[in-house]
Amino acid sequence: MRVFVTGATGFIGTAIARELIDAGHQVLGLARSDAAAKSLLAAGAEVHRGSLEDLESLRGGAAVADGVIHTAFIHDFSNYGPAAEADRHAIETLGDALVGSDRPLIVTSGTLLVQRQASLATEEDAHNPNFPRKSEAVALALAARGIRASVLRLSPSVHGNGDHGFVPRLIGIAREKGVSAFIGDGLNRWPAVPRLDAARLYRLVLEKGTGGASYHGVAEEGVPTREIAEAIGRGLNVPVVSKSSEEAADHFGWIARFFGIDGPASSAQTQDRLGWRPVQPGLIADLRAEHYFEHAADAVPLHS
Repeated sequence: MRVFVTGATGFIGTAIARELIDAGHQVLGLARSDAAAKSLLAAGAEVHRGSLEDLESLRGGAAVADGVIHTAFIHDFSNYGPAAEADRHAIETLGDALVGSDRPLIVTSGTLLVQRQASLATEEDAHNPNFPRKSEAVALALAARGIRASVLRLSPSVHGNGDHGFVPRLIGIAREKGVSAFIGDGLNRWPAVPRLDAARLYRLVLEKGTGGASYHGVAEEGVPTREIAEAIGRGLNVPVVSKSSEEAADHFGWIARFFGIDGPASSAQTQDRLGWRPVQPGLIADLRAEHYFEHAADAVPLHS
C-alpha cells in the first residue's frame, strides 16, 4: 500500500514510517520544511509538501494514497482550542478525499480522553465530549458516512529513545525544581506503550482495522505516577516528594491537569482483534536509559 502519513517526521511518525517501509509498504510523508523533507528521503519515504493548515495539501496527499495515518497535531497548549479546531478540519479534509472508497483512515487520540465506565478504560468506552480535541467525534462521523475511519488511542506515555512527551516534561520540571514530585499518594495510574510497539499497532490497524472501531495502544494498563516520579528521582539523583492537589498547579504548571488523572486502560480487545502483542521494555525499565535525562527541559507532549 501507498500510505500518506501526517506527522511522519515526529517521534511516533518516524517509527510508523520505518515499520511500514520494513513491511513492504510505500510511505508518502507530509513535510512542511526542507529539513523534514530531507529526513523523509533519508528514511526511504516519498515527500509531500504541506502542513495541517494547508487543507489542499492534505487533500492531495490522501487522494493519491491507498490509506492515511494521521498523527500530526499542533501541540500549543497556550492555544489548545485553535489547535484542536485545526485538527478537526484536517481530519474532515482527509476523510472527504477518501469518500466512495474502502481506503482506511487512522485518526490518533488518547486513552486519557475517554469516559471510563469500569476499572479499566476499554475500546468500547466513549470519548469525553467536554474535551476540546474532537478527533474521535470527527472520525466516527466519517465512519457513519461509510468512510473506513478508525481511532487509535495512545497511552499518555509513548516512550523510547527520542521521547519528548509528557514524561520528559516531568523530568524537566524535576530538574528545574530540584525535586521529583507526584500528586497526593501517587497511586493514580498512567497507561504506557513503547514507541516501536505503537508503530506496529498503527500498521496492523491499517491492514486489518474496521471502520468505526477504536483501538488502544496500551502495553501497561496503569503505571502508578509515584513510580514514575521515583524513577525520575533516581535518574536525576533528587528527592521524591508528594504535592497536594492545591500545590500541583504551581509545581507542574499545565501538566498537573494530566498528571493527576487516574486513567488505567486495557488493550485486551485490540490484542484479540489484531493479534498485537507489545514486546518492548516497560516505562520504568525505559527510564533507566541515559537518553531520558539528557535533553528533557523543552519537552512537549505528542498527544493527549
